[in-house]
Amino acid sequence: MSGTLSPTLLFALGLFAALWLLAGLWATLRGIAMQRRAAFAGGQAERLASLVEASPQLPVIVRADWRIEASDRLGRWLGLDRGPRNFDELRGIGSGLDAASHDLLRQAILGAQRGAKPFQLSLKPEGSHRTIIVQGAAAPQAVGGAGSVLLWLSDATEGQQALAHARAERDEALAAFEALSGLIEAAPFPMWFRDTDLQLALVNAAYVRAVEARSATAVIDGGIELCETVAGVSAADAADAARAAGSAQQRTIPVTIEGERRIMRVVDVPLAPEGGRMIGIAGYAIDIQELESERGAHRRFVDTQRELLDRLSAAVAQFGPDQGLAFANLPFRRLFGLDADDVGEARPFARLLDAWRERGRTPEVRDYPEWRQAHVDWFARAEASEEDWRLRDGTHLHVVAQPTPDGGLLLIAEDKTEQVQLAGARDTLLRVRTATFDNLFEAVAVFAPDGRLHLWNQRFRRLWGVDEPTLAAHPRVDVLMGGLADRLAKPNQISVVQEVIRAATLERQQRVGEIRFADGRHFDFASIPLPDGNALLIMLDITASRKMEGALRERNEALEAADKAKTAFLSRMSYELRTPLTSIGGFGEMLQAGYAGKLGDQQRAYVDAIMDSVAVLGRQIDNVLDLAQGEAGTLAIERAPVDVRALLEKALDDTRPFADAEKVELVGNIAADLGTIEGDAPRLSRLVAGLLDNAVRFTAPARKSAGRVLLHADGDKRGIDIIVSDNGPGMPEAAAAVAKGQQAGTDTGGIGLALARQLVAAHGGTMEVVSEAGQGTLVRVSLPRGM
Repeated sequence: MSGTLSPTLLFALGLFAALWLLAGLWATLRGIAMQRRAAFAGGQAERLASLVEASPQLPVIVRADWRIEASDRLGRWLGLDRGPRNFDELRGIGSGLDAASHDLLRQAILGAQRGAKPFQLSLKPEGSHRTIIVQGAAAPQAVGGAGSVLLWLSDATEGQQALAHARAERDEALAAFEALSGLIEAAPFPMWFRDTDLQLALVNAAYVRAVEARSATAVIDGGIELCETVAGVSAADAADAARAAGSAQQRTIPVTIEGERRIMRVVDVPLAPEGGRMIGIAGYAIDIQELESERGAHRRFVDTQRELLDRLSAAVAQFGPDQGLAFANLPFRRLFGLDADDVGEARPFARLLDAWRERGRTPEVRDYPEWRQAHVDWFARAEASEEDWRLRDGTHLHVVAQPTPDGGLLLIAEDKTEQVQLAGARDTLLRVRTATFDNLFEAVAVFAPDGRLHLWNQRFRRLWGVDEPTLAAHPRVDVLMGGLADRLAKPNQISVVQEVIRAATLERQQRVGEIRFADGRHFDFASIPLPDGNALLIMLDITASRKMEGALRERNEALEAADKAKTAFLSRMSYELRTPLTSIGGFGEMLQAGYAGKLGDQQRAYVDAIMDSVAVLGRQIDNVLDLAQGEAGTLAIERAPVDVRALLEKALDDTRPFADAEKVELVGNIAADLGTIEGDAPRLSRLVAGLLDNAVRFTAPARKSAGRVLLHADGDKRGIDIIVSDNGPGMPEAAAAVAKGQQAGTDTGGIGLALARQLVAAHGGTMEVVSEAGQGTLVRVSLPRGM
């Protein structure tokens, strides 16, 4: 048994060997698999390490013992010479974290270790512009073990710079927006903004004032529109049209601004970022009422100016900036032979010069092209140009070319032909004037505004006895007159002459005066301001006139004395005649009363005739006395109420017997409501009686048929009118004499009209006499109610 193996043992050995082989194979295969997994894990780790190295974030593990696990990038980010291996190496000399940042990071890590509290810090290494963002939290157990902290560091330098730049841009944009908002709010004209739904979203203060709203919020909430619907187009429609067009749209419409109707230019502007979608519609309205008014006024001014230019005698044409003819007045068209086509086609100035040359309306020159170009250059000049053109037909033109601010030209041509012709006769006229000036009867001198003698004639020189060289030196008036004072009867009167000349030269006032020379001659003098600023002194010898005035004065005094004597004689005669007339009248009344016995019919007729004559003579004496007193200014008028109707009817009754005897019809037309006036009843009675007596007397003998005298009277609250008219032969001379306040002759009314005029004037009234030969006479007496 010992030399042989049992089958069981062999089976066991074989089984063990098979199992060992199988285990070896399994181990081999497992090793190969683990090797493969290790290679894969190593590759994966390398790839992860590469990804971590390429990642913008750097992982750092800070273990509980403050050792650090990190790539070398951490040293580069912190500006260190090499990668740090523990926390204290994060600080360096002039690099790494500063003390404050290092301590801040330490406190954050401690907080994460103790309370698993995550944190985030922004650190900036010393001596570097780099900004590092640190995000930290407790590390997983599998990564760093207990107490480890995982830090993720990211370089935010570019991001922070971009953020700072973005913040700066944002701040600038906000400042610009605020400034723009302030500008819009302070704008003096309405501005607004509409959202994409075309609803008002923003309005400025001017908009709120224009629509008279309480606030911008009230405008937006109420949708108060500034622009009303015009021709079916609302404000929203106009904004929609601007949005559809994609560009600003403007329109001119009437708008009510603060209750006043104004013309506004409204602009809608679509707002959209470049290449972006529409964000809204902005709008504003500018008041152009004054602009439109000024435009209308300018158009009216231009029309009025052209109408005025058409009335001028000077030829005027206007050329535009393009050198085309814009306007030519009638004298210009006549002078240069222009027709409507020349003006309507705005023919250029150069072509007009060519046409004028063919018609002989330009001067003859040697080099016309050069002359033509020189005149076209008028448009480019800054100052006006003046020329004299002599045309082939002998016409002399004075041409002025004035450039206008808009680049055009104003051309003025004045026909000087007549002036040139008159200039030829001017020298002759001057010589004639000088000869006339020297031979005037008056002494004449002309003084300049500075008081110097400018011109004089020979009579002036001889009058004052001054030699020619003295006057030729043109002395001042004070020097000249100061040496001539001894020529006057009163030497101090020479100052009056100087003052008169000064008033004419300086004050431009005409003055007159009179002086007497020592030899007895009298002179009137006057100073007259002349249009050129000079003063003309004229001296006229009035010696003969003064002598004649003396003679006339003596004659007038004699006439006044004779008139006073006449007045005194008439007054005395009237009083002296009244005494015997009173006696005759008294005895006649006694005879009529039967004191001398009963009278027969014949005797009574004689006595009645005597009494009538006494009455007539008494009235005449009263008239003469009143006339004399009126001429002497001593006529006394009594003031008492007078019943005018009663007075006129009595005058008719007293005159009727005389009218019947003369076969003259006497008619009265007296208003019933004449009332009373304040006056002298006896004298008014004599006034009316005299007028009726004259009318009857001068009507009767001149009429082949029956004469007619009318007494008409009416009145109002201011006064009465008494009219006596007849159909007699008329008294033109009497009418003219009364109208001039003169005494009429005895053959035309005699003392009656003169006395009537005085009595009417004494009562404050007026008297009018209208008479025509062969047609009769009308006397109108107007008397006021009160005096």
